[in-house]
Amino acid sequence: MNNTGEPLYIYTYACAEDEQSLCAMELRCLFGREVPPTIFASGVKREVSRSPFIKERIDVMYEADTLPEIYKLTEQVQLEGQTFKVIFVKTNDLAPADKIEYDARRVIEREIGLRIEGEADVNHPQLVYGIVTLGGRWYFGSYHKNQATWFRQMKKPRSYSIALSTRVARAAVNMAVPEPEGIRAIDPCCGIGTVMVEALSMGIDMTGRDINPLIAAGARTNLAHFGFTAEVVLGDIADIAEHYDVAIVDMPYNLYSRITPEEQFAILENTRRIADRVVIVAIEAMDEMIAEAGFTIIDRCIAKKAGFSRHLMLCQ
Repeated sequence: MNNTGEPLYIYTYACAEDEQSLCAMELRCLFGREVPPTIFASGVKREVSRSPFIKERIDVMYEADTLPEIYKLTEQVQLEGQTFKVIFVKTNDLAPADKIEYDARRVIEREIGLRIEGEADVNHPQLVYGIVTLGGRWYFGSYHKNQATWFRQMKKPRSYSIALSTRVARAAVNMAVPEPEGIRAIDPCCGIGTVMVEALSMGIDMTGRDINPLIAAGARTNLAHFGFTAEVVLGDIADIAEHYDVAIVDMPYNLYSRITPEEQFAILENTRRIADRVVIVAIEAMDEMIAEAGFTIIDRCIAKKAGFSRHLMLCQ
């Protein structure tokens, strides 16, 4: 907690240069604001393994202006018989001249470890704590590392070259559904189910639909491969009668499929009919068509890969 008694969390993150726009928008959607580079504090708690960009989170227990103050505070830590480990978080906002080198980081970890009453275990600790500096202050608390469980979902039994990458799909889901509790989502043009797999892996209630029977069958195969169960309906978006909180629409592309602008607009119109909020993924901006369908674009980014760009537009 911070000094006001409110919960406080410190996050670190990283992204490749061509993912900066995508990463920034995902974090805006998850935390409700633009975040500073590489490390930031927030009162919002997010599961770190949801994001392809967040590296770690410290749930702040103590904060102070100096290390000696932190050392003193950590004497209060109660382990209740469990083993522990202390990690110095390397990512910080220190100037290069103030950088804390490896040996100094280990000393700080040991100093804290000596003050915590209990058994340290560097290999298989039951509890992990983190120490980090940010904004001239020191923070200590329970440490959570991104497990990157989504890496296993990159290799699917069914795939095709124009499908969204797992990282883009996962970020799109986080943009669309920052708060999964009670949300009903749909991917009405689900393809081989890349977005569905990511959503279901995060516990989000999502159904899928595709007009192509072979593609829909591929989506079902991919879901089953990863042990997920969700409905994948064969059919046109125009036939959907139910209403959903959120939709994610990876628009069929003129470059790769025989779809007319009229058909694209029909997809947008039907999406407006069936969902309150949508992330639209397309190879072009489509602003006029999106506005004509009755949506307002509230955030956007561009995901680039090997010279090919996709526009992601969050609309309500």
